Amino acid sequence: MDLNGVRTFVAVVDAGQFQDAAAALSITQQAVSKRIATLEKELEVRLFARTARGAQLTIDGQAFLPHARELLRVAERADASVRPGRRALRVDVHSRRTAPAVLLQDFHRTHPRIELDVVTLDADVHAAIAAVEAGTVDVTFHAVPVPARQLPDAIRTARVIDEHHEILVGPRHALANARAVTPAQLAEHRIWMPGMAAGTEWASYYDELAAAFGLTIDRVGPVFGNEALLAEIADSAELATLAGERTRYLWPDSYDLRRIPVRDPAPVYPMSLIWRDDNPHPALGKLRDHLSASRVDVPDEEVWMPKWGQRSAPGS
Repeated sequence: MDLNGVRTFVAVVDAGQFQDAAAALSITQQAVSKRIATLEKELEVRLFARTARGAQLTIDGQAFLPHARELLRVAERADASVRPGRRALRVDVHSRRTAPAVLLQDFHRTHPRIELDVVTLDADVHAAIAAVEAGTVDVTFHAVPVPARQLPDAIRTARVIDEHHEILVGPRHALANARAVTPAQLAEHRIWMPGMAAGTEWASYYDELAAAFGLTIDRVGPVFGNEALLAEIADSAELATLAGERTRYLWPDSYDLRRIPVRDPAPVYPMSLIWRDDNPHPALGKLRDHLSASRVDVPDEEVWMPKWGQRSAPGS
């Protein structure tokens, strides 16, 4: 069904006259008449009866009117769902517990009128970049372990998060009362991170971290979820796990878990914002500006990051 004809029909109803509807639509009265005639031919009914008082709806016109208005509302919603600036900015955060989700929530508080569609693709960096390239999402957050020249031509990245680590232990663990720990101290303890998928950028990061400091990172064991992981750590004198300092965990007070910063050097997981350079969504620039302004640099602190993380300076 021709939406121009439907729109013209509703305009005539609202105006009461073909001439007034033509003025409202910025077309000629002849064009209005032609559109209405075409619509009536398509529907095989008369929609208007012309009287001295103007265009009056027939019984069929009265029956068609609510459906015509709904057609126009649906068309407007369909247009808004894809038009940059009118649809929500679609952002992939991989996990709603980690630093990107925390920063997005802060962005939303700062810009409450910007609509966000936050999704979790549960994908590694290569699959996430493919989603950005295809337009499935507008942006994603990931570590980028490959040089820029190996990325698709349309893809742009900017390092926006340097996530420091904390060790998470139970009250009976040997490190439970430490105010901070070093990577050298962690080499004496088992770090349990079950279910880490091989071949992902985070697995590559932890492999390099373990090799650099002689850490034992145990990936063995089924994944029963964060609640089960926290319960196991709380009840153990040996288990520990690594978490980003802005990763959100909740547990019962009875667990008495401890989050202890890792320092001297501080391992840093570098994450980038990834987007298409031809994406016209106006909220994208505001998000990039917000993330750039939110960066916190600690110039005097000794840090460690993987070799691939050193290739790109923040914001490059």
